[in-house]
Amino acid sequence: MLEKLLVTIGLVVLLGGCTAAHTNRGEVKGMAGSGREMGQSDTNRIATIAMQHNLDSLYLLMDKLYRRNPAEWKKTAVSREDAILRVRKAIEQRAPWPGLQEQRDIRAMSLALTPDFAGDRVAAFIYASADMIIAAHDGKTEFFLVDSLDAQHIYNAARNMEIAVWMLGTRRNTTGQPLLLADDMGSGVRNLSFEREFGKIVGRLDLLATFMTEKYRRAGINYVQNLIGGGFIQFLPVR
Repeated sequence: MLEKLLVTIGLVVLLGGCTAAHTNRGEVKGMAGSGREMGQSDTNRIATIAMQHNLDSLYLLMDKLYRRNPAEWKKTAVSREDAILRVRKAIEQRAPWPGLQEQRDIRAMSLALTPDFAGDRVAAFIYASADMIIAAHDGKTEFFLVDSLDAQHIYNAARNMEIAVWMLGTRRNTTGQPLLLADDMGSGVRNLSFEREFGKIVGRLDLLATFMTEKYRRAGINYVQNLIGGGFIQFLPVR
């Protein structure tokens, strides 16, 4: 009886230790604040944060794609880090990417995903994807009270990303190889990290598009709530 009790206690302690070891998976972190927020509504702030996270996801995907396809960065740069820096700079300065024949937005995406594209396909694809998303947000990456976003354009951007991911997974180049090596589902291996990161981008775009469609209705509801609530929020006598 005592042996069974000791075994049970041991298992509880062991399981408790395992649980404790796996409960700490980081913590939520907000973006750094600045005085520019004074010119932003809640909607502006959400759109700005979503945009920054989507660009960060594309930069992460660029690094992962370069690691799986090192021949691509060697076409345009002396190192993977240099290639990433050049693409980021072009995206954030809204400068055209040399390998895309001055094409932007969805035209650039189409060109980057053609089987006979001979340039740095990773750079072209990431740049074009970012340019398309920014174009859907009226060409901006930060939003203020004077800005207005079109929910349908943002929704369309989400669908464009889904189409691009499908093309990466199904199209072949002129030698019969995948356009770019990404997710690996070979024998004994199942790495879907690319699909998950692309999924995050699509999810953010869809959520923002849905939120934008409710903006004006929520403004009316908030106005009525304030009117109703105003009758109950009164100062109390102190003497």
